[in-house]
Amino acid sequence: MLRVLAVDDEEPALEELLYLLRSDPRVRSAEGATDATEALRRIGRALDAGPDGEDAIDVVFLDIHMAGLTGLDVARLLAGFAKPPLVVFVTAHEGFAVQAFDLKAVDYVLKPVRKERLAEAVRRVSDLAEPPVPAGTVPEQIPVELGGVTRFVAVDDIAYVEAQGDYARLHTDEGSHLVRIPLSTLEERWAARGFVRIHRSHLVALGRIDELRLDAGATTVRVGTAELAVSRRHARQLRELLMRHVRG
Repeated sequence: MLRVLAVDDEEPALEELLYLLRSDPRVRSAEGATDATEALRRIGRALDAGPDGEDAIDVVFLDIHMAGLTGLDVARLLAGFAKPPLVVFVTAHEGFAVQAFDLKAVDYVLKPVRKERLAEAVRRVSDLAEPPVPAGTVPEQIPVELGGVTRFVAVDDIAYVEAQGDYARLHTDEGSHLVRIPLSTLEERWAARGFVRIHRSHLVALGRIDELRLDAGATTVRVGTAELAVSRRHARQLRELLMRHVRG
C-alpha cells in the first residue's frame, strides 16, 4: 500500500485532497505539508531512515503554484535524489503539462479534484510503486488533453506520430491524440526508444512496422491498419534499421 505526501499551501485544498487520498484503499497513509521546504524536509528524513523503511514516501502529490518554491521546483530537486518518490501534480492550471512530462510526472490532475480522477492517478502510481521498481524504470509518458482532462499516454503505446504544423498527432491502438510538440522535438527525444523518421510528416516506432513494401520505386510501410509513405531520403536507412532490428 502507498505512503503519500500531499503538498499544497492552501489548507482547505490540502485537507480535501488528504480526505480523498485517505479514503482510497490503496493508500496506507497520507500526510500533508503546506510548503515545499517542509515537504523536502520530510522526504529527506524518510530517505535517511532508509528507502524501504516504514516511513518511506512512495508518491508526492504536488500543487504547482505555491509561495517560495513551486511544485515544479520541488520535482526538479527530487529528480536529483538517488531513489526519489513518484510525483503527481495537482493544479488548477493546464499550462504546465509539458514541463510535467519533462520531469517524468506520473500524472497531472486538474483542480477541482474529482474523486474518480484522483482514483485513476492513485491507480497509476500503485501500478508503478507496487512492487517497487528499480530507479530509472518508470515508463516514459506524454500528457494529452481529453475533454478538458489531462491524461498521460505511455510512449511505448504509440505506434506512429504525424506532423500537423507545430503540433503532432500521436497514434495508438486505442485512438489518436494531438499534442503541442513539434515532430522534430519528438524525433530527437525518442530516437533512443526506437522511433525513426520515415518522412517529413511521420515518425514511426520501428518495432510496430508490420510490412515494408517497394512498388514502382515508391516505398511504404504498414503500421497496423495505416499505410505510410517513406520518402526517398529515408528509405535506405529505414531498410537497414529494419534488418538490424530483425537480426537482433
